[in-house]
Amino acid sequence: MSTTAAPAAVSEIRMPKYPECWSSCGSCASGDIFVLEVFVNPGDHIDCEDNIISIETGKVALDIPTPWAGTVRSVHIEVGDKPDEGALLITLDRDR
Repeated sequence: MSTTAAPAAVSEIRMPKYPECWSSCGSCASGDIFVLEVFVNPGDHIDCEDNIISIETGKVALDIPTPWAGTVRSVHIEVGDKPDEGALLITLDRDR
């Protein structure tokens, strides 16, 4: 008897909403947000809460983690990009 593994769920990881303080007081960010570093490549296996990118503003650097474990299918962002809220960062084949 052979068994076939169920296909992995494909998920998109997007740029999260910016913290409210970034727009209200301006003390923690200049508003010019860009990708400082990309930590993953297609084919990499990542665990839940692993950092996938680092973004920087005028005063703050922030790592963005993944909410799921899985294998990176594709990376949609590069160093120097200026992602908007909701921008597609990576596509992930989630672990079951």
